[in-house]
Amino acid sequence: MNLALLALLFMTLLVVAYRLYGGWVARQFAIDDTRATPANTVNDGVDFVPTRPFYLFAQHFSAIAAAGPIAGPIIACQVFGWLPCLLWIGLGVVLIGAVHDFSSLAASVRHEAKSIAEITREHLGNRAGIAMMGFIWIALVYVIVAFADITAGSFVAGTEELRGSAGAFNPGGAVAAASVMYLLLSVVLGLVERYLKPPLWLTTVIFVPATFALAWMGTHISNLLVLDHRTWGLLILAYCCVASVVPVWALLQPRGYLGGFILYTALALGCVGIFFGGYTVQQPAFKTWNAGGMTGALFPFLFVTIACGACSGFHGLVCSGTTSKQVDRESHIKPIGYGAMLAEGFVALIALVTVMIVATPALQGKAPGTIYGNGIGEFLTLIIGRDNRAFAITFGAMAFSTFVFDTLDVCTRLGRYIVQELFNWRTRGGAIAGTLLTIALPIYFALIAPQGSWVKFWTLFGASNQLLAALTLLSITVWLYQARRRIAFTLLPMLFVLILTFYALARLVVSNLRASQGFDIEMVNALASAALILLALYLVLTAVVKLRREKRTGSLVVEEGLT
Repeated sequence: MNLALLALLFMTLLVVAYRLYGGWVARQFAIDDTRATPANTVNDGVDFVPTRPFYLFAQHFSAIAAAGPIAGPIIACQVFGWLPCLLWIGLGVVLIGAVHDFSSLAASVRHEAKSIAEITREHLGNRAGIAMMGFIWIALVYVIVAFADITAGSFVAGTEELRGSAGAFNPGGAVAAASVMYLLLSVVLGLVERYLKPPLWLTTVIFVPATFALAWMGTHISNLLVLDHRTWGLLILAYCCVASVVPVWALLQPRGYLGGFILYTALALGCVGIFFGGYTVQQPAFKTWNAGGMTGALFPFLFVTIACGACSGFHGLVCSGTTSKQVDRESHIKPIGYGAMLAEGFVALIALVTVMIVATPALQGKAPGTIYGNGIGEFLTLIIGRDNRAFAITFGAMAFSTFVFDTLDVCTRLGRYIVQELFNWRTRGGAIAGTLLTIALPIYFALIAPQGSWVKFWTLFGASNQLLAALTLLSITVWLYQARRRIAFTLLPMLFVLILTFYALARLVVSNLRASQGFDIEMVNALASAALILLALYLVLTAVVKLRREKRTGSLVVEEGLT
């Protein structure tokens, strides 16, 4: 299969879907620019700020396009082949993922920029809102567990091809050094912006090139930060604790700004590699229906393994948490909500390409971050030459780690918010306690889990993430039904993902219990899977009972703004 032709067909699908299906979905919500958005009605200059769509798209895209759509396709391709992965990414992102993101953003804008949990509470009751918050918290914890472990692995492993480079070059150490310096540079940028207030163009001209220079510096101090896997895991979680409680201007905002440039660079390099690299597909299109083991069945584990590349419940948290407070006009919801998710599908395609062009024997023992870093590095050498391959691959791996850090600190902060809201802890001490409760299970796993345990966490992360998307669609479907609007376009994707993830979690409960030998990783995974099933069942049953009662009593009302 010609790689460039394959990419062109995929890109055509995304463009056509945005124009046709995205437009149809927008009409179902009666998008109207004459209706004031929360960004304009509140406009407090802090959280609620009307933002131009170009800048808001960039901010939103960098927040959602993290490590999920990269690692998932790489893992799934090695197990099942590239064709089922590509089909699920393409169809899933158009019919489910982008619909979920658009609907989440539209629902939040129409509900005064409230979160998905608050929308659930409003339409399904207080207990359902609490159950939704509990589900979200468990899902966020497993995002932290999976991503912290996979990043620690990239800091101690690296690329075998570079181990024979001149001098005592350590590939993992180079990535670790570059990534740590990137975080420190973000702090410096935050301080400069806060206290010196230079024009944005000046900070961009200075700090963005400095970000790329860090990858080069990392190759020259690759033996400075050589630590074992467990130590890196604990240090990454310590970073999460700090990032959760420091002001957003000190780390989250500057890191996100710099990370956005790395993301766009990686996308550009992916296009260069696909269309000008002359690479051929080395992986088989299809491998097997069942690879064996705990998560080897294509149905349902292909779908939950790819996770964010096709559909992500985490996106609903971003849409309703920050983005909805900045939408200036309702017509901006389509490019930001539906469009950004389609762009994430393209991120997943590039990640898939980085593994498709490598023969199976060369992938043995490599973590997804390493495979992605190697691929982006190879594409970069097409521009800067193979003499700079060590720098190129270090940059590729650093790009992956920056996407992970973007997810880690946001998830820890969101988990802290949920704990504080559940227990009404409004003080600084409550913020610290909420952070520690959120990070406790990841610390436990970091202490007991051997290197490479991310494999045991990834499928549970993917299943919980997609089940969260299904529950978000459930709440939106209830809202649309109560307003007497069409619901098939949210109901059918919700049912598909709901059934898929219920089945995956049920299998994970059984297989983990069988593999457990006490209170170990498998036992905790089994308990977490069971808790997610119970919380989701409660929410589904609550929705069914409520709607049947309202239908029987004739209490359904047409909501203002959806007519």
